[in-house]
Amino acid sequence: MRNPGFRVAFFLADPQALQSLTGHDWLGLIHPVLMILFVYPVVGATIRLGILAREKRLKINPIADTVPVEHAQHGAWVTGGVLVAVLIGLGHSLWSSHPLGLIVTGSAVLFSFGRLLTTRLVWQRFLWAIASACGLLLLGLHPAVERFSDVPWSPLFWQSHFWMGMLLTVLLVSSTALQPLIGHSVQARRIHISSNLLVALLLAMQAISGTRNLLLH
Repeated sequence: MRNPGFRVAFFLADPQALQSLTGHDWLGLIHPVLMILFVYPVVGATIRLGILAREKRLKINPIADTVPVEHAQHGAWVTGGVLVAVLIGLGHSLWSSHPLGLIVTGSAVLFSFGRLLTTRLVWQRFLWAIASACGLLLLGLHPAVERFSDVPWSPLFWQSHFWMGMLLTVLLVSSTALQPLIGHSVQARRIHISSNLLVALLLAMQAISGTRNLLLH
C-alpha cells in the first residue's frame, strides 16, 4: 500500500487518496511545511544580513548599525524554527506511544532555548544549548523514532534524516550560544562562518532526505 506522503504527492491523480489521510498523516506534514514556509526563507534572509554585517565591519558598505543585530535575531529565529520543527517531527512518531514524555521533554527543550536567548554569559548560554540538544536526543533515541542506523561507521547512519537533523540542530544552537562573542572575536567569527557553511550543506541534504523519506514510507 502506498505511504501517506506518496498519496499526498499524487492526490491530483487519485482524489480519493486525499480523503484517506488521517489526522496523524496531517501532523506528519506540519514538519516539512514549517521548514519550507518558514525556516528556509528566514535562512536566506539571515545569510544576506550576515553578508551585509561583514561588509559593514570591513567598511565596504556603510549600512545601518541595526543590521548586525537583525542578523543575530534572524539566526535565533532560524534556530527556534528548527527546534520546533524537530519537535513536531518527533511528535509524529511519539504522540501515540509516549505523549507525556513528549510534552515534558519538549517543554524542557523550548524552555532551555528561551533561557539561552535571555542569558548573556557565554558559558551559561552553552549550558542551555546543551540542555536543548540533549532533550531532543533523549526523545529521538526512543525506539518509535526511525533513525535508519545508530552505528556511525554504517553508510545508513550518514543517510539518516534524523542524525543529519540532530547535527544541524546542534550546530545551530551552538552558533546561537556563541553569538555574543562573534562581534568581538576573530576566532569566534571563523568558527561561526565555518559551522554555518556546514549548516547550509546540511539544510540542502535535509531537503533531499526528507523528500526521500516521504516517498519511502
